Amino acid sequence: MLNWNSIETVLLDMDGTLLDLNFDNHFWLEFVPQRYAQLHNMSIAESKNHLQPLFKSMEGRLEWYCLDYWSDQLKLDIAGLKVEIAELITVLPHVSDFLSALQSSNKQVYLVTNAHPDSLSLKMEQTCLQPFFDDIICSHHYGYAKENQQFWALFQEEYQWKNTTTLMVDDSLAVLRAAQNFGIHHLISINKPDSQKPAKRITEFSAITDFRELLPLY
Repeated sequence: MLNWNSIETVLLDMDGTLLDLNFDNHFWLEFVPQRYAQLHNMSIAESKNHLQPLFKSMEGRLEWYCLDYWSDQLKLDIAGLKVEIAELITVLPHVSDFLSALQSSNKQVYLVTNAHPDSLSLKMEQTCLQPFFDDIICSHHYGYAKENQQFWALFQEEYQWKNTTTLMVDDSLAVLRAAQNFGIHHLISINKPDSQKPAKRITEFSAITDFRELLPLY
């Protein structure tokens, strides 16, 4: 599937790629609507019907990933609510084996995420994955989400990686399309980002169920 000898830089998404998307799905689809319903004295069904169009309208924009934005919009302490259920934050199967193999290679390895800095810090604290990366890139630092071409231009300008020798692994097809449009040659999708849901059928990009499919590196 992949010629590792041609890869110099590895860009890894966080949520749904390295970490189980079950946490985020449960948080936004169940936990936040529950707390919003309590705040406004409405049913959970009414809360979900109100929130889902709001969330949908921000998909692909930096605001969708911004805890400060949603705290202001919903009058809820979103970062604080994440801490309340932090025990649900888990690493997907065989991620640690893959990261260990990368660490033993001569490749540059970057975590590249749309997650808000508060969410990123909480998840690194819970999973202890930070030492595996040469650096962690947060799209909020650049002011553009990974779906935006400006993000890729600014990120590449700062870190000087090459399109032809870079691998991007992400569960978001929108992000992979943006990376493809920017010219990144090696793209892999995750077809089971949420451990509690069936694997997706993905044909647009090469897709893996877990990282054993990318081992060994040589």
